[in-house]
Amino acid sequence: MTRLTDGRYVDDAPYDPQASIQHLERRDLDAPNWLLIWRKFRQHKLGLFSGIFLLICYLMLPFAGFIAPYTPNERQSEHLYAPPQGVKFFHEGEFQGPFVYPILAEADLETFQWKFVPDESRPLPLEFFCTGGTYRLAGLIETDRHLFCAPEGATLFLWGSDRLGRDVFSRILYGAQLSLTVGLIGISVSFLLGISFGSIAGYFGGRIDWMINRVIEILRSLPELPLWLALSAAVPSNWGPVSVFFIISVILGILDWPGLARAVRAKFLSLREEEYVRAAEMMGASSGRVIRKHLLPNFMSHLIASATLSIPAMILGETALSFLGLGLRAPAVSWGVMLNDAQNLASIEIYPWTAIPMLPIIVIVLAFNFLGDGLRDSLDPYES
Repeated sequence: MTRLTDGRYVDDAPYDPQASIQHLERRDLDAPNWLLIWRKFRQHKLGLFSGIFLLICYLMLPFAGFIAPYTPNERQSEHLYAPPQGVKFFHEGEFQGPFVYPILAEADLETFQWKFVPDESRPLPLEFFCTGGTYRLAGLIETDRHLFCAPEGATLFLWGSDRLGRDVFSRILYGAQLSLTVGLIGISVSFLLGISFGSIAGYFGGRIDWMINRVIEILRSLPELPLWLALSAAVPSNWGPVSVFFIISVILGILDWPGLARAVRAKFLSLREEEYVRAAEMMGASSGRVIRKHLLPNFMSHLIASATLSIPAMILGETALSFLGLGLRAPAVSWGVMLNDAQNLASIEIYPWTAIPMLPIIVIVLAFNFLGDGLRDSLDPYES
């Protein structure tokens, strides 16, 4: 390559009039499959940004207590339904760094409600790497260190407080630990059952296929929401939050596997007649090895895309059950539990920040859908 004076590059190779500009290079033909998938996935900008965003969200889950200024059930009894506070940087035209104004509660004799008025004469700087409420970092290490805290004599409600004076921002961060994890556990149970039963039915066929198909049809004929409610109501009320969380995750996974099993069965019915499958069977490969080594890898692209599209359904399922009071219960904190406190429309009209937990649910579900679309388009790099 030769660089011209105007910055352009010119290829020094001799011109070949017989060469095709659409001819693939050897390095593209010899590239591994994962590299072709990554090249195509990078072109799907929305899916790429969604994947990065979700990766950051899941990496932040172990450190939610460190980022949150308060613990999830820490109450400020004098600041019930306090409005969101803004973090300021300039006071009377001078740069002060990040600070907040203390808010004072005053009674409104006309509406008989408390009004919170900021005292703009006292800028109080935020404290960083400070001590606060005790929590467990990554669920293991007990500590009281926080990234930032409210200054002495003031509060820090970035997204307001709820009816008990608890910080909504901190509770959303803690709630993400359960609401985002329930999808991973549920999809693990769903994939274990769906792939197992679907592969057995599709590969062996016959009476086994008939029996599994009847079970799938019975489960798919049941109304989903009433079945969720019935199974969730059967959970003993004296169980702890952790036990309820895992049983809800298992319930969501058990009810989600029939659709995946039917898709796996249909794919295996077509793949089991391929020549490479017959060759493996003639060479003495066991049925389990044929399924693991030859059939599932050819179906993996669909499974990955299906997983990214099923996780948001699990998150919405947990949110719906907790919202109705049949899923996770206090003192556990999840986005559905937080929305359970916002069932009163009159309360939302007066204190709209109590409905803020809806926003992370919408954003996360959209991100998973965009990621699933990007993966579905890129997991077959030879399509075009």
